[in-house]
Amino acid sequence: MRTAKVASRGARLVGVLTLLLCAACVSTPRRPSSPVMYGPPAPVGFPATVRYVGADRQFFLAHVDEMAARVRSATAGGPLNILALSGGGAGGAFGAGALIGLSHAGRRPQFAGVTGVSTGALLAPFAYLGHDWDEQLADAFRGDRSEHLLRARGLGILFHPSVYRGQPLADLVDHFVTNELVTAVAKEFKTGRMLLVATTDLDKQETVIWDMGAIASQGGESARVLFRDVLVASASIPGLFPPVLIHVASGGTQYDEMHVDGGTTVPFFFTSEASLVVPIEFEKLRGAYVYVLMSSQLMTAPQATRVTISAILSRSFSAALRRSSRTSLELSAFFAQRYGMNFRFTQIPGDYPFEGPFRFRAAFMRALFDFGVACGERGLLWTDIEHSMDRNEFALTPVPLSEVKCPAEAVSR
Repeated sequence: MRTAKVASRGARLVGVLTLLLCAACVSTPRRPSSPVMYGPPAPVGFPATVRYVGADRQFFLAHVDEMAARVRSATAGGPLNILALSGGGAGGAFGAGALIGLSHAGRRPQFAGVTGVSTGALLAPFAYLGHDWDEQLADAFRGDRSEHLLRARGLGILFHPSVYRGQPLADLVDHFVTNELVTAVAKEFKTGRMLLVATTDLDKQETVIWDMGAIASQGGESARVLFRDVLVASASIPGLFPPVLIHVASGGTQYDEMHVDGGTTVPFFFTSEASLVVPIEFEKLRGAYVYVLMSSQLMTAPQATRVTISAILSRSFSAALRRSSRTSLELSAFFAQRYGMNFRFTQIPGDYPFEGPFRFRAAFMRALFDFGVACGERGLLWTDIEHSMDRNEFALTPVPLSEVKCPAEAVSR
């Protein structure tokens, strides 16, 4: 009897190993990738200038004056405000609530430039279009629509390149990327305002910056589809959600590019990474106000990690995002100071009982959304690095949600 049981278990183990070996050989059909790092290939039907590789110094040098002049012209003589939105998964509820709270209090700036990465990319069009789109913004991030976003494939994981199905995310984004939204973005683009979103091209292993206003201005269903696909790609965490293939062409030859979460290479951005190494003066941006809205935490209290795949993935993703965010924040603050810009940022406080970037439960997201609204309404959102460091000292002491202070609020415990 014991021998039979052992044999049965052995047969099941062999079966599982066989499936895993088969899965390792399964590949999603695709065209070859472009053989060049920078340059000609462009999304089919669009000019090459609708996107560029973040590290492309030549493109940056050729267009930096034009881009700076565009956003400056959009201010009509007023202050130049730039908003950078980070990734953070379910933490996007905080970012959405914060923007709506600022609207309620009449403190929301008119942003001449908005950039987004990952969940920040999904926030970005609404932040760009302003308070008239707050109802759609709340609908997208309060939690009801995203509660069933994570739909595991089960054994299907053996034959697909992701743990979760991609259709729920694609359907969610498609619901909000309407012809009306794309037309509204195109209208604002004509005034000089810029909306930029980052993805990661896995073939090149580089950040790609997409000019969403330029895409929208092309008009028609092809513009809406590319606009949607870029947002889906920027939010598709590799391994958890399937990558997005973008069809490009050059010289009559078509290629595929594999794009995933922009947060894979950059947690947020408000300028090209090439600008960090190219010696150039940004006189047109001197005096600008740069706001970084982080839908994540820079520090949290230690806690035991459950020994499950989802918990380990979530904590690993959070750790990587937290480390890269701290580094990028310091570099961005230095960059802004160097060129005479005013730098402010906000984050989910470290002592907030944040349950992780993959906690899309409606009640959790609604509470985080409401917290963001309250902080925005009270004018306690934006802070600086020195205050944040003092504030984060309390992250090592968890407190009930009712006792969590806003990011800019003084804390004494």
